[in-house]
Amino acid sequence: MLAYRHAFHAGNHADVLKHVVLVHVLRWMLQKDKPFTYLDTHAGAGGYSLESGYARKKGEFETGIGRLWDAPDLPPPLADYVALVREFNGGGALTQYPGSPAFALMLLRPADRLRLHERHPTDCRILAAYVGARPHAEVALDDGFGALARELPPPSRRGVVLIDPSYELKTDYAQVVAAVREALQRFATGTVIVWHPQVALVEAAQLPRRLKAAAKDAPKGWLHATLHVAAPQPGGFGMTGSGVFVVNPPHTLHAALAQALPVLVQRLGQMPGARFGLETAGG
Repeated sequence: MLAYRHAFHAGNHADVLKHVVLVHVLRWMLQKDKPFTYLDTHAGAGGYSLESGYARKKGEFETGIGRLWDAPDLPPPLADYVALVREFNGGGALTQYPGSPAFALMLLRPADRLRLHERHPTDCRILAAYVGARPHAEVALDDGFGALARELPPPSRRGVVLIDPSYELKTDYAQVVAAVREALQRFATGTVIVWHPQVALVEAAQLPRRLKAAAKDAPKGWLHATLHVAAPQPGGFGMTGSGVFVVNPPHTLHAALAQALPVLVQRLGQMPGARFGLETAGG
């Protein structure tokens, strides 16, 4: 598990989907004056160089953020996301990609709390240096799954939890479901965002169904968005797409994704059968 480095995949199609959703959710939370907590269970390094050997090895960003960077007439949810990536690059060329903590740091107010957890020592050191002395922010070298019991419910009873493990271990799938159940037990009204890969594993295929069962009693229901953009590699291996499952989503998220997902299929699709999915329940 500690061998995983997100730098190889920064800015790919999965990051695009995940961060479009995250930005919309955080924007929604910012509409109220009352502070909230952003909790990231697998935060990574915070930001990634797209000129590094890691990013250049597979060049996954080229079929992700690279295809949106200069795209004209993007719908508002995508335009907002791309504008934040431009801000992270200082308005210049696309050489850096912000991780989830960086999007949060760009958006959150001084009174909002950040709780960032990461198990890889190197990435955690980079993240801590990036966050610096930002008020109400803590970076911890630990297991983010285990942090839920300590962190929830947040003091203000307003919060967003992002659960985004590497899924390198098959046990991650069961831990994600258990984490969603625990988060809702401790903080029933909180918004929980789960990213998951589309890969040729039974555990991956079963995860959406298990998440729906875990979220069936959530006060505001759930939303599930998927983006299938690539053909499997020889032997059926490789990530063909990804999904984002949101518990207690903002009521505006469905309409935003209904605008964004068809454009993402058009821009990021790598095969004729590229497609998206969008479903909701409850709420």
